[in-house]
Amino acid sequence: MDTTDIRQFVPHAGLMCLLDSILAQGDTWLEAEVTIRPDSLFCDGESVGAWVGIEYMAQAIGAFGGVRARQQNQAVKIGFLVGTRKYESSWPLFPVGSCLRVRVDQEYEADNGLSVFQCRLDCEEVAIASASITVFQPVNPEDYLKGQAA
Repeated sequence: MDTTDIRQFVPHAGLMCLLDSILAQGDTWLEAEVTIRPDSLFCDGESVGAWVGIEYMAQAIGAFGGVRARQQNQAVKIGFLVGTRKYESSWPLFPVGSCLRVRVDQEYEADNGLSVFQCRLDCEEVAIASASITVFQPVNPEDYLKGQAA
């Protein structure tokens, strides 16, 4: 499967697709990459606040789900970030020019669509941020949003 265009695996369009590419993936993990540019969303021209790292992680989780869906000949579906635990970043800002590798490892998956991922951001093979992220992907997200499904 060709994973060069990450936009085919995440339910984000245009500037809201923050990641550049999928580097590698396995049954329970995915690695993606983003390079911080002056025109990157949330960039003030010099850097992106480290708080955006949570969204990089969440989008990598979305890409993981998208790759899985495509492997099963299904459509990519939206999911919901339910919670973040222990987000820690040793960098307050991600400077322009930084190439960040985002690693997400699925730690738990329930039958109801709830999953927990251990996530990490690295820059030049040095861990700079980490978190545990809980996500929810209902079977039918459209019905769920309308309040018609649990």
